[in-house]
Amino acid sequence: MSQSFTPADVATHNNAEKGMYIIIDNTVYDVTKFADEHPGGAKILKRVAGKDASKQFWKYHNESVLKKYSPKLKIGDVKEAAKL
Repeated sequence: MSQSFTPADVATHNNAEKGMYIIIDNTVYDVTKFADEHPGGAKILKRVAGKDASKQFWKYHNESVLKKYSPKLKIGDVKEAAKL
């Protein structure tokens, strides 16, 4: 089930203990368990945890990466009212 998050909600999930959430194009992903599998290493995901990582993501990935991992990692969307 998909949930709605504010950027502030996502920001509280910025480490492995609280869970690591990232935003990509207003979609929220839980990368906590994926961090160790990430081909670029866990360090990069830890750096963007709790933040909008859209710019960094698109710099190194294409649409096929989201299609592959979205079913496993997507947990919700950023609330419409919370967008800046």
